Amino acid sequence: MFTLLFVAFLLIDVLLRLWLASRQVRHVRLHRDHIPDAFRERISLYSHQRAADYTVAKMRVLMVERLVEVVVLLGFTLLGGLQFIDSLLGRLIDGDMLRQLALLSVVFAIMGVIGLPFAFYNKFRLEQRFGFNRMTPRLFILDSLKTLLLSLLFGLPLAAAVLWVMGNTGTAWAWWAWGIWVVFNFLLIWLFPTVIAPMFNKFTPLDNPDISDRIERLMERGGFSVDGLFVMDGSKRSAHGNAYFTGFGKSRRIVFFDTLLSRLNADEIEAVLAHELGHFKHRHIIRRMVLSFGFALVFFLVLAWLSTQVWFYEGLGVTPQLGRANDALALVLFFLAMPVFTFWLTPLTAWLSRRDEYQADRYAAGQSSRQALVSALVKLYDDNAATLTPDPLHSAFYDSHPPATQRIEHLQHAAH
Repeated sequence: MFTLLFVAFLLIDVLLRLWLASRQVRHVRLHRDHIPDAFRERISLYSHQRAADYTVAKMRVLMVERLVEVVVLLGFTLLGGLQFIDSLLGRLIDGDMLRQLALLSVVFAIMGVIGLPFAFYNKFRLEQRFGFNRMTPRLFILDSLKTLLLSLLFGLPLAAAVLWVMGNTGTAWAWWAWGIWVVFNFLLIWLFPTVIAPMFNKFTPLDNPDISDRIERLMERGGFSVDGLFVMDGSKRSAHGNAYFTGFGKSRRIVFFDTLLSRLNADEIEAVLAHELGHFKHRHIIRRMVLSFGFALVFFLVLAWLSTQVWFYEGLGVTPQLGRANDALALVLFFLAMPVFTFWLTPLTAWLSRRDEYQADRYAAGQSSRQALVSALVKLYDDNAATLTPDPLHSAFYDSHPPATQRIEHLQHAAH
């Protein structure tokens, strides 16, 4: 019965994703030669068509990637791949903890290797075709090796800790595992600005007195404090621009991509930063963290129950082994199956995110120049080849940010 339920949800997932993707492709191509009125004087027809082509190309790759993911998922579960790996490791490795860590490592290594061709294609074909890629194959390999190293340094201890509490703390293990997960996330947030991020990029203090003064005054008006203003050499990997906050508490810092600073003027940079401050002012970051941790607790509690049910394993094509721990097997199966059953949450989380973006825009309009934010957004849409004409249904289901036309219209009516 559970097998039929899994197959039904998977089929709905795939068909719905492909249908939405095809709608997006058709809608964007249909409006390829027509610039929305709000952007007609700001964006050229060439840029609009380039954005349409870029969107269509990305959607086609995503459709193929999703089909491959489905084949891999079925290969691991109903076609017996996970059962084969688990049985093989059971014959080769005696120690329970080592065997279970090996199972997790092998499964995620296989998934990582399968994902590499798509990552390579996206960088060196798709992004290269539209003029965004600045990464060299050597840098791609170095980034992949660094990511692997970080995964081993952080992932293996986390997995070992979760497996230990699963096997040694009785029925309350889900609460202990959740606590470990929360601490682990705070550890990553703390280490990211000073340890993890510098492994991939160079960060230098912002050396622009005009922009620095503007930011300091903006921070004072909003009652914020940060540990520093930094510029990141994002241009060595991509032509896309961005800015973000990182860290928490008094160790927060503001990071600008060098590509962003090269495109926006001082008024526009201040407006973009005011938008990011709006997320903090309205406690969006804290709320998202609380929501994320809440979902994690629910998932751990559900996993704690499912891991004791034989039908959960057998329904996904695996027979649990008697006389030894099957905790890693339960973790892998849950990780593989959970997205299939929670896909319907996507439009809800997207709607919540869009609501936050509108609220942050209103804050920015009150703390800086509304027209400067509009101008900055138009430049970012243009430079990043973001489509101005997404399919409404696809956008409502997926997009974390409002469609360009609606967002600009909302800002035009926002209070000064």
